[in-house]
Amino acid sequence: MEFRRIHALPPYAFAEIDALKVAARRSDVDVIDLGFGNPDIPSPAIAVEKLAEAAQNPRNHRYSQTRGVPRLRLAITDLYRRRFGVDLDPETEACVTIGAKEGFSHLMWVLLGPGDTALVPSPSYPIHIWGPILAGAGVHYVRLGPDQDFFANLHAAWEQAWPRPRVVVMSFPHNPTGDCVDLEFMTRMVEFARDHDVLLVHDFAYAELGFDGYEPPSLLQVPGAKDVAVEIYSLTKSFSMAGWRVGFLLGNPEVVAALARLKSYLDYGTFQPIQIASIVAMNEAPDYPREVNEIYLGRRDALVDGLARIGWEIEKPRGTMFVWAPLPEPYEELGSLEFAKMLVQEAKVAVSPGVGFGPGGEGFVRFALVENEQRIGQALRGMRKALTKLG
Repeated sequence: MEFRRIHALPPYAFAEIDALKVAARRSDVDVIDLGFGNPDIPSPAIAVEKLAEAAQNPRNHRYSQTRGVPRLRLAITDLYRRRFGVDLDPETEACVTIGAKEGFSHLMWVLLGPGDTALVPSPSYPIHIWGPILAGAGVHYVRLGPDQDFFANLHAAWEQAWPRPRVVVMSFPHNPTGDCVDLEFMTRMVEFARDHDVLLVHDFAYAELGFDGYEPPSLLQVPGAKDVAVEIYSLTKSFSMAGWRVGFLLGNPEVVAALARLKSYLDYGTFQPIQIASIVAMNEAPDYPREVNEIYLGRRDALVDGLARIGWEIEKPRGTMFVWAPLPEPYEELGSLEFAKMLVQEAKVAVSPGVGFGPGGEGFVRFALVENEQRIGQALRGMRKALTKLG
């Protein structure tokens, strides 16, 4: 039987690593999974308690509101005011989504269709590439990463694209590369959007994960950004509430209204007790993201310092919960997928091959900081034994 849309999807690049990992664990082999970016840090206790309490109330078992309950929209706009100095109208400039991934994907349905094009960084988190494609649009890549001039690449991609792009996708701090930008960069992006009549879509998934004094800026901090931009914020990483699936589309009121209209045909919103608990998380545990940030900082240092000791030198990222590592020179000829397979088989460590993040990802692997420092130490010992060519 022929299926629509999914026939264009390539084989999931991480499937081979997952299969090796599962096979090893079935044989009682302890594989340390630093591949899948699945946060292991507990959600705020106060949110968990509120969830349990709210779930006991039968009134909360009914359909909710597609756009999110008003108090949740108010909570996210209050957070933006406290955290970024950005004023947002909870009625017209905020919509709750079922996580950032759902929000982004359905936003692409609203903004793009067959014959349209989007500019997307390369490499990228896969849904940033495939969201536009699944909406029927074409994608033009903007190279990002070490030794790349992003703005020169952006202008070149614009000139090469036809028809002219309607959307520019961006996400900083960036997954998988860890690239970080400042407010001046965001200002230049707003200027580019004005000059080229495009909409900026900023996935701000790692809004709270900045290290060594770096504080990630919101795109909406730029004066006038709401004229040409929307931003997606999520509780997944900041409050370590991954499985709760709570995200927000914020910014340009026309775009927010368009997504809300589409979602009214697709869902009845997130389970209401989750929304109630999310309000409590943002309002009553506002410092929790800093606690999460400190944990990831310790893990980053443990991993990168440990890799340096075995001869694999990597620059420490200033943001995200990932480490983007170029393949060690003696292993470059393997390519990212074969290298990642070798690590599972010989070091008992799973990582994500860079090829899975689209063009520009080959030659790298991504470590996710989703194990504690003791387990990271164990992973380093396994890699020391396996990577004999590092001396």
